[in-house]
Amino acid sequence: MEYRRFNDTYIIRMDRGEEILSSLTEFCRKESVKLGSVEALGASDHAVVGLYDVGTREYHKVTFDEPMEITSLLGNISTKDGDTYLHLHINLCREDMSLVGGHLNECRISATCEMFVRKMNGTVERKHDNLVTGLNLYEFV
Repeated sequence: MEYRRFNDTYIIRMDRGEEILSSLTEFCRKESVKLGSVEALGASDHAVVGLYDVGTREYHKVTFDEPMEITSLLGNISTKDGDTYLHLHINLCREDMSLVGGHLNECRISATCEMFVRKMNGTVERKHDNLVTGLNLYEFV
């Protein structure tokens, strides 16, 4: 990974073989990014995406091991228990031009990933919501 900072925005290039979530988490820790937004595109050969069913509180994951274009990766950076918390969604274009997408659990870069991270001042912590959703929600204090 290489990156440059321009005011409040980082331009990041991830390279073949890098995993997006682990690389971005490491970057956020190194650069003290506690709050921000993420947008990216690129190419992948392995991804795990999911869908959370709020009604049953079950999380469903699907693994894709094939050449895919990352047509859109969007999300945010916050904290949970003081550590980096990433919430990212991804759309992937398969060889037959069909799209799959969902919550990003894992994604390995096959060629490159071009990412913008906008760093914001402040911190927004997350707290697990046991009562309604079963999700880690923003907690504004």
